[in-house]
Amino acid sequence: MSAASSPAARGDRFNRIIVICTRQIGDVLLTTPLIHAARERWPDAAVDVLGFGGTLGMLRGNPDVAELIEVPAGSGWWASRRLIARLWRRYDLALIAQYSDRAHLYGFAAARRRAGQVTDEPKSWWKRALLEHRVRMNDDQSHSVVEKLRLLAPWVEPRGASLVAPPATPLPDEIAAALRPPYAVLQAPAAVAYKLWPLAHWRELVAALVERGLQVVLTGAPSAGDKALVDSVRSGFAADRVLAAAGGLDLNQVGTLLRGAAVYVGGDTSITHLAAACDVPVVALYGPINPRYFGPWPSNATLDVPYVAHARVQRAGKVTLLQGTPACVPCDRAGCEDRNDSASVCLQTMAPARVVAEVDRIVGRAAERQ
Repeated sequence: MSAASSPAARGDRFNRIIVICTRQIGDVLLTTPLIHAARERWPDAAVDVLGFGGTLGMLRGNPDVAELIEVPAGSGWWASRRLIARLWRRYDLALIAQYSDRAHLYGFAAARRRAGQVTDEPKSWWKRALLEHRVRMNDDQSHSVVEKLRLLAPWVEPRGASLVAPPATPLPDEIAAALRPPYAVLQAPAAVAYKLWPLAHWRELVAALVERGLQVVLTGAPSAGDKALVDSVRSGFAADRVLAAAGGLDLNQVGTLLRGAAVYVGGDTSITHLAAACDVPVVALYGPINPRYFGPWPSNATLDVPYVAHARVQRAGKVTLLQGTPACVPCDRAGCEDRNDSASVCLQTMAPARVVAEVDRIVGRAAERQ
């Protein structure tokens, strides 16, 4: 870490700590090394986590977390007043792992001592003023995991970091009975259009995997959009060779499924990060987002950034990360038109043959070891 812990900070004792991560499911998972490091530093402390409703499933059963506190989905400040009253000075330390106004106001309400992520924007002056320890957002293009760990810099200096995946729970009987190893798990849906690989590419990949003797399991959320995409990918394939599990598993069960997979393929999604946390072979398809900051974090990694901004193929631990070839990659925009429903040429032009070649490399090596 960038700063050594001070003698005064090493003597600090906190009995109640709150970690605030008001963002998406994948961001919550990338916060687990911070949560774990806080528990290691203060083993007798209760560490609670606050996040948006529907995003905290990644922490269900996490042994480092005492309580999950959900901000009701879609609630504004007026609707959140009861939560603010509930939080008021209940904690000794707030670790604000998000730079938004709301996250910092929750942190201010929760604890007198606060460490948080901030930007250098002039309008963020009040956030910087409220913090005892500030972590400037991505001033050296560190990975999100490392950046969040810097919230603990005054108190501890971690040497490495591993994501903490949700503990495994049994699969539904109908899915467990249908599995025929070796199988591949594919996550075709994404939360936004600019992270989507084309449907035709997914179908070509599925055909290649089935031809190679792999069963394919298609995961996704319970939403109508995810189910429709999974059904389109699956259409025309034998039901026993290509299984649809969209909406049929919670995140603990997805972890169970992933741990038994020969390989996982997915885009820049929370399930891709979960697959990396489960230490299974991952092929990640990245478009406009810079993997230096948000690439899948490999198991038992050091705190060195595991990726460069752009390369056709990058490997870190069991993660293989593929990027498109256009010179603009990564643009860190919301697709080519910079909006959530935009396509990304870098993903549209990523040939399925590249992905199949990586699966062949991974599965072939696994077969050689048997």
